[in-house]
Amino acid sequence: MTFDDAAILAELDTLRAADAPTHGGRVLSYVYDSGMPQLDALAADAARRMQAVNGLDPTTFTSVAALERDVLAFARDILGGEAGTVTSGGTESCLLAVKTASDLWRAAGGAGVGRIVAPTTAHAAFRKAAELFDLRFDGVPVDPATGTVEAAQLIDRLGDDVALVVVSAPSYPFAAMDPIADVAAACAASGISCHVDACIGGWILPFWPQDLPAWDLRVPGVTSLSADLHKYGYAPKGVSVLLHSTRDRQRAQYFATTDWPGYPVVNPTLLGSKSAGALAAAWAIIKALGAEGFASLARTTSATTQALTAAIAGIEGLRVVGRPTGPLLAVATDEQAAPERRVDPHHWADAARAAGWMLQQQPGLTQADGIHLPPTTHLTVTPVTDAEALVAALVAAADAVRGVPPVDAAQVLGALPAQLPERLDADAAGVLLAGIGLGGEGGLPAQMAPFLALVEALPHQVVERLLVELLARTVES
Repeated sequence: MTFDDAAILAELDTLRAADAPTHGGRVLSYVYDSGMPQLDALAADAARRMQAVNGLDPTTFTSVAALERDVLAFARDILGGEAGTVTSGGTESCLLAVKTASDLWRAAGGAGVGRIVAPTTAHAAFRKAAELFDLRFDGVPVDPATGTVEAAQLIDRLGDDVALVVVSAPSYPFAAMDPIADVAAACAASGISCHVDACIGGWILPFWPQDLPAWDLRVPGVTSLSADLHKYGYAPKGVSVLLHSTRDRQRAQYFATTDWPGYPVVNPTLLGSKSAGALAAAWAIIKALGAEGFASLARTTSATTQALTAAIAGIEGLRVVGRPTGPLLAVATDEQAAPERRVDPHHWADAARAAGWMLQQQPGLTQADGIHLPPTTHLTVTPVTDAEALVAALVAAADAVRGVPPVDAAQVLGALPAQLPERLDADAAGVLLAGIGLGGEGGLPAQMAPFLALVEALPHQVVERLLVELLARTVES
């Protein structure tokens, strides 16, 4: 068999050219660039060497066990805990944490529909876990000015039907550090599992140069912790760790069966067969950087984050939400400014995008108590973020849209029928998407502010169905 590898790779390069850039710091979400090309090359070479290996069985492919052992040893050194597992990413780590806690809760006599108690800002993976494992997500409202939650508000929700409490280090939407020590202590007193979601902070906060409150598995009462190596571990997607406070707790995470005529199946993760490439890349990066290398990158990222936070706080019409912890922050309209001097965060992000900087827009949300969280724009800072160039772009973007009011959701909704169908099948959802200019070959519009207004204004079940259809159609011919 012959094939034209050059032509195939050229086609792939053409497709990749349309993507957002993964290096250079222009995309302030999703990608984590160390700024070290040699490190990227090392990770790629390590992954290539494990390309044919199946991570399903470390007794057959013993290199998998050796790599995972080393990665987990380093993770436990910086985060605590007694045992852990390498997973395919933060979502799998969170799902496994919930599954383990739910199984242990039921084994201890828990009955009915158990609850996951967490701040509204807890990652959506925990809502996904609740849906998958027949639990109820019980979101505790946060302060709209700071994005923080009071420990007492979480503790007041504790009860016999609580399978797990989740706190974040920090939360993704607003970079708020949850009150981990107080909540974990209350959980311990009540015999309730407490998970720290450090998917975004777990591989940089241990090296953060500023003092932080205790937050990891060394905090009494914390029973598990998730931390993503494909974020500030600088590894390729997808690889994460889930750590547990004890070996026995980690063993409860496993699925094992001999009740079929094939080979014995023993899985610590949701996946069976899995690539060992990302694991090998993460292992190689840890070997190359060591604690001092991670600390050096954290110092650079911290300095840039502080500079950006101060600069954005000085832009008239905008405010930084709360007191961000770690390398991320959220920006909202400064309601204290005169209306004509305010800056809408979504118009601001659109203007920055037009200048080549991709910020992440977050819709507003009305919480269970009726208190509304404002629309914001999120920035994730990495070691390569150019503070000087970015600040200049952000100031110019704010100047360009200052005084422009937020998109009127009523105008956006005017493109939809007055009465939506009770059931949106694929065709009906496609018609609605087309009516608002989405779902065609053009993809998403250049201006995202109207789209975010639509997301905020529609009922959750409607907009979620439309988003499913939009994403599904991106991969259909």
